[in-house]
Amino acid sequence: MKVRVLALLTAGLLTANGAGAHHGFGTFAMNEDIELSGAVIDIDFVNPHSWLNFEVTQEDGTLAEYRCEMRSATTLRRSGWTPEMFPPGTRVTIQGSPDRVDPRACYISTITLEDNTSLDRYSQLVDAEVDIERAARLPSGKPNLAGDWAVEQRIMTDPKGRDGTLVELSRAADFGIGGVPEGQREIPGARGTPEAEIVRDPNARRPARSFVGLTDAGQAEMERIASIPRLERSCAPGSIISDWGGEPVNRVTQAADTITLAYGAHGRERTIDMRSTIHSGGIEPSWSGHSIGWWDGDVLVVDTIGFLSGTLVGTTPHSNQLHVVERFSLDADAITLTREFRAEDPLYLTEPFTGSTTMILSNVPYAAEACEDLTPVAPPQ
Repeated sequence: MKVRVLALLTAGLLTANGAGAHHGFGTFAMNEDIELSGAVIDIDFVNPHSWLNFEVTQEDGTLAEYRCEMRSATTLRRSGWTPEMFPPGTRVTIQGSPDRVDPRACYISTITLEDNTSLDRYSQLVDAEVDIERAARLPSGKPNLAGDWAVEQRIMTDPKGRDGTLVELSRAADFGIGGVPEGQREIPGARGTPEAEIVRDPNARRPARSFVGLTDAGQAEMERIASIPRLERSCAPGSIISDWGGEPVNRVTQAADTITLAYGAHGRERTIDMRSTIHSGGIEPSWSGHSIGWWDGDVLVVDTIGFLSGTLVGTTPHSNQLHVVERFSLDADAITLTREFRAEDPLYLTEPFTGSTTMILSNVPYAAEACEDLTPVAPPQ
């Protein structure tokens, strides 16, 4: 069986990724229904969205290849889905919504396999919670931060992924099908929303938007980043701010003199030097910068400089003058890991960019996730 395996990106265009999981309906006509039956060809098990490829017998007896969009490979893996569930030749029936750009593409709401097993888009096939014995501290007495961590999964309140909005997996049962928590709204583009009627250009420029105040130089850089077509930016590497959150699973490894952070997004690694509280000279600029760390009681404090220019999150830029301070704290009872951050950049930012992310132990092991945006693109007019 062919499962697309992609080289991990280590350089290239500035990222458009956010600090959290995203959701969009692209060019799909969410207010319309489609049903297709055919035989599986293969699956592109990739981020930001996986695609199931299959052949459909047309009315004249000829075969036509269709491809329909699923959730990201990372989220599918955390939900218990695997490429092996869809071997070539397997008969499937797809219910979903058609694509406005590609007449042979669709958005998957439900998959019915040839044994009549029915899988909704947001079906959770494995337990999302991890029940293990875990030492709160290492033999050194320091908090045990080691492990594979990820933010809690979010799913739509409609398991078929058509109506409603995104909520944490643990809260999904609190709302009816397609329900919307108080203070939230339906996801723009979901069935029944005004945005569902808008025909989108998948390669159109996103509006330039910053999460923090920008200098004139920062505003100009953000505009430049936003001018890069979305499909060219969707798989570009992010920053130590954005890549720590979102869908991927990250790994923390503790040693005597170092702490290593492995990022599921693009498989990047970052080493924190615990032997010094002063940055060394001659730092070679990099995506991860130069990190030194120390313990403030039970809180790990990490100070990082020496970055290549890039983006903090979305189209918000940072220069090589970026300075990031992070504070990692473990709740040993709830088994959660919280990172608070403060990012300063005198060249691009008029104020500090701050925030926090709380992670739980992942139910699947760390993996470096591949990325290829296979969104249909409108043909030239």
